[in-house]
Amino acid sequence: MTLLSEDQSARPQPCRIPEPTKNGGSSPQDSKTLTASKDYYMDSAEGAVFGQVEQPRRSRGRLILHGLVMFGREFCYAVEAAFVTPVLLSVGLPRSMYSLVWLISPILGFLLQPVIGSASDYCRSPWGRRRPYILTLGLLMLVGITMFLNGDLIISALFADRSARRTWAIVLVMLGVVLFDFAADFIDGPIKAYLFDVCSHQDKERGLHYHALLTGLGGAFGYLMGAMDWVHTGLGQLLGSEYQVIFFFSALTWSFFLTIHLFSIPEEPLDKADARLPSVLNALRNLGSQQNGYGTLSKDAEDPPPVPVQDIRARSFSALGEANAVTSSAKDPSKEPRERMTLKSLLKATISMPNHYRYLCISHLLGWTAFLCNMLFFTDFMGQIVYKGNPYAEHNSTSYATYEHGVEIGCWGLCINAVSSAVFSYVQRLLLPSVGLKGLYFLGYFVFGLGTGLIGLFPNVIATLVLCSVFGVMSSTLYTIPFNLIAEYQREEEEEMARRGGGETARGTGIDCAALTSMVQLAQILVGAGLGALVNIVGSVVVVVLSASTVSLLGCMFIALFVRQAHLSPSPLHNL
Repeated sequence: MTLLSEDQSARPQPCRIPEPTKNGGSSPQDSKTLTASKDYYMDSAEGAVFGQVEQPRRSRGRLILHGLVMFGREFCYAVEAAFVTPVLLSVGLPRSMYSLVWLISPILGFLLQPVIGSASDYCRSPWGRRRPYILTLGLLMLVGITMFLNGDLIISALFADRSARRTWAIVLVMLGVVLFDFAADFIDGPIKAYLFDVCSHQDKERGLHYHALLTGLGGAFGYLMGAMDWVHTGLGQLLGSEYQVIFFFSALTWSFFLTIHLFSIPEEPLDKADARLPSVLNALRNLGSQQNGYGTLSKDAEDPPPVPVQDIRARSFSALGEANAVTSSAKDPSKEPRERMTLKSLLKATISMPNHYRYLCISHLLGWTAFLCNMLFFTDFMGQIVYKGNPYAEHNSTSYATYEHGVEIGCWGLCINAVSSAVFSYVQRLLLPSVGLKGLYFLGYFVFGLGTGLIGLFPNVIATLVLCSVFGVMSSTLYTIPFNLIAEYQREEEEEMARRGGGETARGTGIDCAALTSMVQLAQILVGAGLGALVNIVGSVVVVVLSASTVSLLGCMFIALFVRQAHLSPSPLHNL
């Protein structure tokens, strides 16, 4: 039994003690019943170690308070996406290097995520297993965004020499971006694991729904914050610049919602769960000793060897990996891998997976590469290409002010993207019966590729803002369709196994979802490693939008040729 698979509504009834037979033993049927019940209680004991047995139902208010941290995280993420490139260019970072800042965090993610996930599972803090990690990563996010938005101001106060000031400003801002991006990426896993630890199965689904809703709202408000002209407001004059105003609201929002999240639902420390284990195991041994007869103990019946707490706990792999496995098949514990997820196991599973899963991962990689090419540099594209501003100009010049105005309008475009993503998620429900999952997948890539191509070829302000709606179509597609296809593939395999008699073991959905989500980090590495050099070769940032269009249209062809259509079932309608 894994952390994700506890379903209280399907719990079997407690076993009855078998009646003795005439010869003093129990009947074979009663022995089977007792053995099955013993196995059930052993699984219950394992779940008790993790505090997942009989979790109380949580109120809607508690779940919303728990999910508010996603609003704050996405708010800060939107600020980062909108302002990283403009801030780096404004402190003097060479154009050929400005995409390298996105390269470090995903590499660290590949190397350290399994380590942090395992450490979180075994944390013995009196405050719980997840909250110490959430607090630590939350503070790192705060430090990172402070360095990122205030780096130029801090260095200007410390250095008088202009050359040294430029060099150290670049270093400090880049360090802040890497630190923030690293912490913001990693904190999502412990947040979801915290939800899984303290909620019943029904509340997990409700909690994830609130997480998704608040994530979208946080992104929209974050982009709106960047779209405001703060320079000419009283707050802008008080704090000194637009970046300081945005930092003030970002730090305040994140600190407030992080605090609410940490005190939303109590979390049981691991030591308390371990303290309950010996009594449970003793009861299991006594239960097992009755298998040979009512009130008697056969000579052959020996006490089972003690089960170390570590061995029981190791059967539940890292909850950071489980956080990626929120699908309908997570209700069945037989589908979850028993071993802890590591980088090695993830790579091994990716290599050995069936072709249709591998093709889905490749198409997901193409989609995220195209999406990140556009999203990470869109505000810079608006400032330089659409508004013809200069990020390298003096900060009090007209050219730089024009560039900043273009960045603000770019934030309005990204806000349109957030709204259209939410709208298209509902439109998918209407299109799904007639188009199918593969058709929706193809449609999302095609619309995005066509829209970004038109933006790159005809960089007009009004046309660009209207076409920003296609970004939301792609975003909604990437976050829903591939995972629904995995769920459908899993359902097909279950039906095939049922026809063959159920003699085979189903693939673990968790490892498939983890392989799929790892494509996002790989796409970020590709964008970070190659896009800056491409901009330097071409000499214009218009190449980032045209690259996004090209890769997306290639993804269309790949989907049409290689991605397998899945049979339609009601389940994706509930996941969209």
